Amino acid sequence: MSGVVARSSARYVHAGRREAITLTLTYETKPEYELDHSETGLPEEPDTSHPLQGEAPAPPGAPTFAELGVKKEIVDALRAAGIERTFAIQELTLPLALRGEDVIGQARTGMGKTLSFGVPLLQRSTLPGDGTPQALVVVPTRELCLQVTHDLRDAGSRLRVRVLPVYGGRPYEPQIAALRKGVDVVVGTPGRLLDLAEQRHLVLGKIKLLVLDEADEMLDLGFLPDVERILQMVPDARQTMLFSATMPGPILTLARTFLRRPTHVRAEESHQSAIHEQTRQFVYRAHALDKIELVSRVLQARERGLTMIFARTKRTAQRLSDDLTERGFAAAAVHGDLGQSAREQALRAFRTGKVDVLVATDVAARGIDVDDVTHVINYQCPEDEKTYVHRIGRTGRAGKTGVGITLVDWEEEARWKSVDTALGLGIPDPPETYSTSDHLFTDLDIPPGVTGRLPLSKRTRAGLAAEPEEDFGGRRGAKRHARHARHSGHDGDGASAGAGERKPRRLRQRRRTRAGQPLGTTTAEHTATPNGTGHTAAMSNTVSSNTVSSNTVASNTAGHTTATSNAAGRTAATSNGTGPAAASYDAEPAATTTTVEQPQRHGLRRRRRRRGGTAEAQPEQSHAGGSTE
Repeated sequence: MSGVVARSSARYVHAGRREAITLTLTYETKPEYELDHSETGLPEEPDTSHPLQGEAPAPPGAPTFAELGVKKEIVDALRAAGIERTFAIQELTLPLALRGEDVIGQARTGMGKTLSFGVPLLQRSTLPGDGTPQALVVVPTRELCLQVTHDLRDAGSRLRVRVLPVYGGRPYEPQIAALRKGVDVVVGTPGRLLDLAEQRHLVLGKIKLLVLDEADEMLDLGFLPDVERILQMVPDARQTMLFSATMPGPILTLARTFLRRPTHVRAEESHQSAIHEQTRQFVYRAHALDKIELVSRVLQARERGLTMIFARTKRTAQRLSDDLTERGFAAAAVHGDLGQSAREQALRAFRTGKVDVLVATDVAARGIDVDDVTHVINYQCPEDEKTYVHRIGRTGRAGKTGVGITLVDWEEEARWKSVDTALGLGIPDPPETYSTSDHLFTDLDIPPGVTGRLPLSKRTRAGLAAEPEEDFGGRRGAKRHARHARHSGHDGDGASAGAGERKPRRLRQRRRTRAGQPLGTTTAEHTATPNGTGHTAAMSNTVSSNTVSSNTVASNTAGHTTATSNAAGRTAATSNGTGPAAASYDAEPAATTTTVEQPQRHGLRRRRRRRGGTAEAQPEQSHAGGSTE
């Protein structure tokens, strides 16, 4: 491997100030190995990534981290992970970033962009800090958040730096508790960062360094409003760095609006392909109804390892995963409609080999770094060239070989031609291909005679069900578990109930009393009706086994009490307001019919005045139904 033979820089001066610097690093021959330092990590949450490690040597002529002025503690931590020399993007970025300059870094996927901003971030932080975040890394996906977090924790392990991942789909309480305890670096997705900042749990007033990873995605229309709100919360006197594999012109123009005299660093020649040279690319024109059969045969190719299939929509991804599972393949899906626990379950199963096919949407293409991915299949044509680069970049990493397959439908020909022209792939007209085409079997080394279903003898993977899904707990989960147990005939302890048996419903116990005494078996219904003449007649229909009686009291203006019953038996009770009421009964046992006089729609509003201790009542037109005191 030859070293660096040429390095060029171009400075552009306009109106007496420097706008940007473009640096280019050229190797005399292509490096045999490319180590991916980025997108790895494991927070305290369940493992969905691998730790920082050096799997392949860097170019021999490249300088070491110590020669570029990196702290001894960071150098020792990197050496323990097998990383000593820098790669192109790190060699060009570290001298600028360590001086506090704004940087726009561009390098192909798997070239070590995370350490390009991670090392300056750790070295420029004041450790130990006061617990307020000093650096903020904004990423577009939850998976990338976890991987960057673990990278920073490993690189700063000897500095005892406190790094906190913050992303949605997780309970707020653990993240809030960690913020209160104190952190130095926060890595998060825009939505959850804004939620915690607006709730005043996350303080951004002391941020000295801001990083946008996968900047082209962060500055896209979907994330731009959230990024702008975050930029308004951090101090203006800060260092800002942007990194991505693709950096279109409009994104560069937008990025320079909130950067100060940025330096644009490219780790390869401008004409060099954004796809790894170790990746073989195949493009086929396939019919939509035959794609599932074609993919089923591709998944049975010789020497196929872990495979990622990308779909354009969440519904397509889930349907494709279900179809492949029904055909006998160990497949799992990762898309936005799944909860965080289900996504982490699928990633863990994919990393551990319990499933070997991962179906994902374009968003999941950012930040998933899995070793030994041998095949990447674009089930649908990518929207643009940058999406194609990020999809295919999941394979052929760290000096390994890979296979990229793109299926283009007839209606997607125009879109594919634009992608091919932008990347210079030289495949503008893909060959028409079906699941039984001979060249498909020849290109991908598929054994002859395979069908659209995986034979039972080859179904050796444990499957997604073998990977436990994390339960966040909480009342909602308990209610759902109890409801499921009730419908399935099991109680909370797993005991089985008898078929068709159901616990009888407990009846409410009512106790009726009058004047503090229980009524026993007597049931009373009272209806008080105003007559509009200054008196209130209370009529009652009280039924016992053989007697109809009444004992309901109402009050009139003069303080008297009159109770009447218009039934077979009459009851009259009078009171002068100073003593107990005396009642006389004249009831006929044979009475069985009760006639009640219809109430009039008039009432009294009694207004009490302290005039000699008497109560004066004035008649007033009432609402429909009246009111009775």
